[in-house]
Amino acid sequence: MRMAWRCPGALAALLGALSLAACQTAAPPPSPAASPGTAVPDSDQADAGEVVIHVTSNGWHSEIVVARANVPAGAIPETADFAEASYLSFGWGDAAYYPAPEATLGMTLRAALWPTPAVVHLAGLRAPPQEAYPKNETLQLRLSAAGFQAVLTYIDASFERGGRPRARPSAPGLYSFSRFYPATGKFHLFNTCNTWTAKALKTAGVPVDIATSNRAEELMSQLRALRSPR
Repeated sequence: MRMAWRCPGALAALLGALSLAACQTAAPPPSPAASPGTAVPDSDQADAGEVVIHVTSNGWHSEIVVARANVPAGAIPETADFAEASYLSFGWGDAAYYPAPEATLGMTLRAALWPTPAVVHLAGLRAPPQEAYPKNETLQLRLSAAGFQAVLTYIDASFERGGRPRARPSAPGLYSFSRFYPATGKFHLFNTCNTWTAKALKTAGVPVDIATSNRAEELMSQLRALRSPR
């Protein structure tokens, strides 16, 4: 083990794995081609034919939040578990590390260095994400109707249902108002919670670079650059 620390490549991999550990932890709460998305400074209001979504970040982990009123009935069957929610927050990550109350170094290394099974974290929020996650950075993105539908389709495909019409929760969520569900895809150093978010936005036509979105700050800095003038 000591020799591994002498190897720059091994050290870099370990540091990357340790940084990805926080990617798994969300902050505590109190068809036609899609047109490019635009970052909106402060408002949930959208122009006719557009839909506003939210991207939140605690500095390590990012999630996508959508207003429940904008999600067609049955579009993502698992959202029925949160019938009273006004907003729905979706995150993705390693199936062992993400739900673990106390993650070990071994979990961290496995999650980062080997492709591992994934889960979706779905939270039903009673308040807008700015209030539900007051310590997080929240950016609003204005999408075309087609772009918003593409995001919903991407999120829907992220649930591993095993041929059933609806995935069953695999673990309690990080909060009383959230649950984990089996997910498609594999988590690893180059396919993180943040690249999952970036891929969802990319399907909507948002001009983000997936390859440089492994870390939350890399992704959020790209989205800040899209911010509309006040």
